[in-house]
Amino acid sequence: MVCKPIALVLAAGRSQRFGADKRQQRLSNGLTLLQSSLLLPCAVFEEVWLALREDDPVPLDLPSKVRIVQCASSRLGLGHSIAASVQRISAVSEGQALAVFLADMPFIHASTLDSLLASAASDRICRPAYQGKTGHPVIFGRDFWAELSQLAGDSGARSVVRANSHAVHTLTVDDPGVLIDIDRPSDVPPAQSV
Repeated sequence: MVCKPIALVLAAGRSQRFGADKRQQRLSNGLTLLQSSLLLPCAVFEEVWLALREDDPVPLDLPSKVRIVQCASSRLGLGHSIAASVQRISAVSEGQALAVFLADMPFIHASTLDSLLASAASDRICRPAYQGKTGHPVIFGRDFWAELSQLAGDSGARSVVRANSHAVHTLTVDDPGVLIDIDRPSDVPPAQSV
């Protein structure tokens, strides 16, 4: 690994398309969607941050290494959650690359993350692609954290990726999990193992 990576799991959304708090949806492995989405980051990173809404109670069943950042402006969109999280992380972390995960994507393979981390650097943005479509997680070198901390709206960090196309390293992977998210109850696989 070229630099010290840390993880941010974004879980401050409102689950409007799901119709209930999807973070608490049980999957076939017996864990909630949030717990399942934290498994890989917690297995790989020494430092894991979890972005929650400001009115969220902190889940009692989180792994001890997970650090919470509560985002007062999360209701305004994903960009606001990223910005608030990165502002907090930048102030206290020595990490040189930030792997940004979405808390509704629990099916990413460990080998995909390993490959992305092998390419991570403070001056690079690394992302996976499956069958020509880019997915998550996206790893932002520290050189891009200032831009992430200025995000707004609901388009996530796409603008940072577009503005720094020269620094983007897209890794083709054989992992549909980089694209599979759970937005609606019908997206929950009936017998998917994590």
